[in-house]
Amino acid sequence: MNVGGLRGGLLASFCVFALSLAVFLAGALVSRPAAAETTESIIVEGNRRVEADTIRSYFKPGPNGALDAGRVDDGLKALIETGLFQDVQIARPGGKIVVTVVENPVIGRIAFEGNKKVKDEQLTAEIQSKPRGTLSRPMVQSDALRIAEIYRRSGRYDVHVTPEIVEQPNNRVDLVFTIQEGPKTGVKVIEFVGNNVFSAARLKDVIKTHESNFLSFLGGNDVYDPDRVEADRDLIRRFYLKNGYADVQVVAALTEYDPDRKGFLVTFKIEEGQQYRVGAVDFQSTVSGLDPAVLKSFSRVNVGSLYNVEALEKSVEEMQIEASRRGFAFAVVHPRGDRNFDTHTVSVVFAVDEGPRVYVERINIRGNTRTRDYVIRREFDISEGDAYNRALVDRAERRLKNLDFFKSVKITTEPGSSSDRVVLIVDLEEKSTGDFSVSGGYSTSDGALAEVSVSERNFLGRGLFAKASVSYGQYSRGVSLSFVEPYLLDYRVALGLDMYYRQQLANSSTSYGVTTLGFSPRIGLQLREDLSLQLRYSIYRQTISLPSYLANCNNNANNTLLAFNPTPAYIASVLGGVDPTNSTSSGVYGYGCYGDGESSLPVRLELANGAAITSALGYTLNYNTLDNSKNPTEGLLIEWKQDFAGVGGNVSYLKSAVDAKYFTPLVSDIVGIIHMQGGILNKVGNNDLRMLDHFQMGPNLVRGFASNGIGPRDITYRSLGAAGDALGGTKYWGASAELQMPFWFLPKEVGLKGSVYADAGSLWGYQGPTSWAATGEVNTAACKCGLQYADSSLIRTSVGVGLIWASPFGPLRFDYAVPLTKSKFDIVQQFKFGGGTSF
Repeated sequence: MNVGGLRGGLLASFCVFALSLAVFLAGALVSRPAAAETTESIIVEGNRRVEADTIRSYFKPGPNGALDAGRVDDGLKALIETGLFQDVQIARPGGKIVVTVVENPVIGRIAFEGNKKVKDEQLTAEIQSKPRGTLSRPMVQSDALRIAEIYRRSGRYDVHVTPEIVEQPNNRVDLVFTIQEGPKTGVKVIEFVGNNVFSAARLKDVIKTHESNFLSFLGGNDVYDPDRVEADRDLIRRFYLKNGYADVQVVAALTEYDPDRKGFLVTFKIEEGQQYRVGAVDFQSTVSGLDPAVLKSFSRVNVGSLYNVEALEKSVEEMQIEASRRGFAFAVVHPRGDRNFDTHTVSVVFAVDEGPRVYVERINIRGNTRTRDYVIRREFDISEGDAYNRALVDRAERRLKNLDFFKSVKITTEPGSSSDRVVLIVDLEEKSTGDFSVSGGYSTSDGALAEVSVSERNFLGRGLFAKASVSYGQYSRGVSLSFVEPYLLDYRVALGLDMYYRQQLANSSTSYGVTTLGFSPRIGLQLREDLSLQLRYSIYRQTISLPSYLANCNNNANNTLLAFNPTPAYIASVLGGVDPTNSTSSGVYGYGCYGDGESSLPVRLELANGAAITSALGYTLNYNTLDNSKNPTEGLLIEWKQDFAGVGGNVSYLKSAVDAKYFTPLVSDIVGIIHMQGGILNKVGNNDLRMLDHFQMGPNLVRGFASNGIGPRDITYRSLGAAGDALGGTKYWGASAELQMPFWFLPKEVGLKGSVYADAGSLWGYQGPTSWAATGEVNTAACKCGLQYADSSLIRTSVGVGLIWASPFGPLRFDYAVPLTKSKFDIVQQFKFGGGTSF
């Protein structure tokens, strides 16, 4: 055996084995980096506030606990996205992961400089950066843009916001936003393209956006608001649809900023199309048992009338509600209009079909922090569990808006727990409902007047109305308290209570003062949307006041201060030939007696009789189709009222009056107004009519006359130069025709309108006391002076012009009228002014 060779072979084999083992171990070590790169082996450096474990938690290991390159990269991105760090670096020395961070500083204080129009609190609430929060530079830039947007919403498009970061010790900073607010950016010009039928001035009356002018500082609608401009597009479209233009399209509302004018130019492009009239109206029903003929009376669309989308929508709503009342809860009315392009007519078909059987599962109300839920729910004519009816939901939304308790009201639907259930979502934003006002005014008839009032439309969040007011004026003073419960015993019946104290002082038109203390409960019912009824009871106490020199009776014939001893011949001469002793003559009654200018006999009689208590029942029926209650241009308003006195008290009468106004648009923005009125006072029982219960008329009947300047008048002391008290009449009528037009050369925002008018009317039929009743006056036996008065049914007429100003200081009106016909003893007042304001 070769021992040396054997040893050499064994040595070689051992070397090969050792080499293989070394290679295997080295490969094993190289192939196991995860053993070193786990979350536990991550080293965090540079952190001061954020815990190291928190930083490690952003690195998510794989199933075997290892962190490969992709997972490390994902962790790096996640750390950066937190916004907590200015910089994040990752190094991998010696098989380890070292995460080095530079933390963002903490915001110590946030300040705003240069903001005068927007408060710090509002800006702080809008931005995302917060004190004691981490500074994020992208967030700061976003906050600067947000602040600029707040200013743009208020019309300041020239705003500049510059954020500044002020370094402080201990890695803290102060954040300061420097704001250059700039002036408000107004709408300098509003133009309309394609409007051939309606003038630009008429369309400007329709939209909410106004042009800037010298009075713009008193309002805000001249400030550019893109949302308002977009809403104006719909207002224009609906205006055309209301006037028969079924094909109208408001193609665009173009806005352009003009740096030279420092404002916006707004242009509405309109395609009017043709005007259509209603050619035919038909009613169809596929609902078993529902005769479409029963819905005809609820249609506001008539053959031959202009096609009016608003009237169409009203008809659909009322028909659908009527069908629901008749038991067809799921009936749906679909209007269909077939145009005839040759005759320019639309054939309207109201088709009644069976709708889906869907029920209201819940009504959820959101946003009412003050108003009670039941105040909102009672405006709905449907309840949870009832059939879903879109017309009733729309009506409820309109009613909630009309309450004027909320800035916004939106009712939407969400799916319920099953396919046949819906949930109504009522989203509300409440607004202030209390008012405190100090108002002042002046009129040529009533003099100066100031009033302080406090009112609340949503008292205690229960939907109640309460008001207290105190007025003090040159000729009138008073205190009043009012309270209204709109839903008496949960019915849609309003209960009102009024208490008042009024004092009317003697003035140029009356020689006496009247003090009234009264209480009046009333009940109001809305019979239809355009028809309402008010029932009332009134009880009030009235007393007359006179200075002593107007209430005495110096009837001694030897008294040289006595003015005269009128005779029938004298009275006849005053009346121009009318002989009061002739029973066929009219216009004056009584006989001569001594006197020195006392107040009228009926006034002194009221003073002698003491306080009068009037207890009366009455009602008012009101029909109103006006398009706007404050500034109507179309519609009819009729008011009929009656009051019966004699339910207790010591006064009795039946008083009836009617007042009707009709508004219609004519050409070139001119509105025509026809006003008719009339009334009659009837005696009831044995009690005589009091002078104070008679109708008193002046410019409220025929303009150009003084207050109480028309009708029967005391002429007993005419020779003394005294005008004599107005006695009033038991019958009156009046008619007026008026044209109101804007001044086209002025911006409509100025609020000026002119008017021309012609009035006619008459007041006559005095039926009060004409002789002294032997009580209460000195030297009674010799003081039985009869009342001499003029009473004529002559028609008074006048023509005049007026200036109407919806001013920022309140509504003002100036009238100058010239009487064309008048009675001899009527009192003329050609100029009249009235107005007031709240501040």
